[in-house]
Amino acid sequence: MKRILLGAGLGMAAALALAAPAQAAKTLVYCSEGSPENFNPMLNTTGTSFDVSLPVYNNLVQFERGGTKVVPGLAESWTVSEDGLTYTFKLRAGAKWHSSNDFKPTRDANADDVLFSFNRQWKADHPYHKVSGGAYDYFGDMAMPKLLKSIEKVDDLTVKFTLNAVEAPFLANLAMPFAPIMSAEYAEQLLKKGTPEKLDQIPIGTGPFQFVAYQKDAVIRYKAFENYWGGRQPLDNLVFAITPDAAVRYAKLKANECQIMPYPNPADLDAMKKDSSIVLQEQEGLNVGYLSFNVQKKPFDDVRVRRAISMALDKKAMVDAVYQSAGVPAKNPIPPTMWSYNKAIEDYPFDQERAKKLLADAGYPNGFETDLWAMPVQRPYNPNAKRIAEMMQADLAKIGVKAKIVQYEWGEYRKRMQQGEHQMGMLGWTGDNGDPDNFLYNLLGCEAARPGGSNLSKWCNKEFDDLVVQAKRTTDVAARTKLYEQAQVIFKEDAPWYTIAHSVVHMGLSKNVVDYKMDSFGIHRFEGVDLKQ
Repeated sequence: MKRILLGAGLGMAAALALAAPAQAAKTLVYCSEGSPENFNPMLNTTGTSFDVSLPVYNNLVQFERGGTKVVPGLAESWTVSEDGLTYTFKLRAGAKWHSSNDFKPTRDANADDVLFSFNRQWKADHPYHKVSGGAYDYFGDMAMPKLLKSIEKVDDLTVKFTLNAVEAPFLANLAMPFAPIMSAEYAEQLLKKGTPEKLDQIPIGTGPFQFVAYQKDAVIRYKAFENYWGGRQPLDNLVFAITPDAAVRYAKLKANECQIMPYPNPADLDAMKKDSSIVLQEQEGLNVGYLSFNVQKKPFDDVRVRRAISMALDKKAMVDAVYQSAGVPAKNPIPPTMWSYNKAIEDYPFDQERAKKLLADAGYPNGFETDLWAMPVQRPYNPNAKRIAEMMQADLAKIGVKAKIVQYEWGEYRKRMQQGEHQMGMLGWTGDNGDPDNFLYNLLGCEAARPGGSNLSKWCNKEFDDLVVQAKRTTDVAARTKLYEQAQVIFKEDAPWYTIAHSVVHMGLSKNVVDYKMDSFGIHRFEGVDLKQ
């Protein structure tokens, strides 16, 4: 029956919707923890902004829902050449575009859209390259401009990518949010109208839900896309209710004002487990929360200072107080659930006397003054950055270091940190593709140490970088594991971060939510989700 309705077109679907009683519409409200920077995941690196684009867009390939396996997306199949340098994708026939007041598509998705979506990020002379600021941090941090040799349209439904070198995680990378396929026809029409920025503000995709409206810092509305190639969704409407405070999200969940809430306060977990109206999902997070030392600014250009700070902070006390039972202390930049995690590495001890001696050796016997940036929002890797900053501030005062806590609005905070304005600052990461490369190269490689890059410490260690680049160039997992284990040793010795914790991620659901699955990569997908009525 579902396929017959889809084949009948939008007219019949609309008529049936009007004939149905209003109370029959299924609307799921998701209490989002923050506002998006925009609706184009090419321009962002945060899960908050990725989440709002996932209902709208398809990638060439995608991860299976709730898992890490790469499966077909807008491409229904692909082949890889024997030398690992050429990937040929066969696109789905009949994949329909959404429409809006500004756009009525005249064709289905095709190879021109794939070329547009990648060339916008890759080619500096592309007419959309500088639109909306033109910062494609993920694309740049992963060295995609150097990796890609060519992207060719073979025919309307076939695209060929040729690489300059073997890239072991290439397919998984294409499944990440930064690689959505956008409509070249929509982009061309907006360009002619002189409003190209609307491409990033009023998203048009081929995904399961169609964008309806955004009220800044309040609510985002979507509706089911009747012509979605994967089938019409069980939900009629999807609403993001932007609710930064975890206590308020929990109150809304209990009152059934929202049906899904992320990132509960650790202190509320026991009560949530006992509440028969709530289902509490949990899984070990593929994440790390950390304090970045900007090695391009004094005094953090001296490794002795970075090690001293690492010894001065009471990690156990922070994890016990803030993460409680939902986190474990971190010693490496990748989580212990990830392959190639180096168990042999020892963390810096909590030893303030040794910290004082290191500071004196570095020329700071009386300490120094510094800033200490703290995120203004909850993240899966850090439930309360302000509280952790206050604990760090108190610990540092004991060794003569006066730290001033700094906060900005979330989008501004990220932007300023990526530019390297901080001396010390907290952030974190949830893996996007299950590969160590996504942490070690993207967050700590030399390519990402540029202004605007995701290497917030602006740390470029050639020995470390050579190892992680070499690991990219082989598909042998055992060989890659050895290289990553060596890289983690260098990271620990040079201390560009103070690693804080890996968290267990929790999601609160109303008991009438059906088939919601926590995502391994910390983003929130609603395809296939239903509500019992």
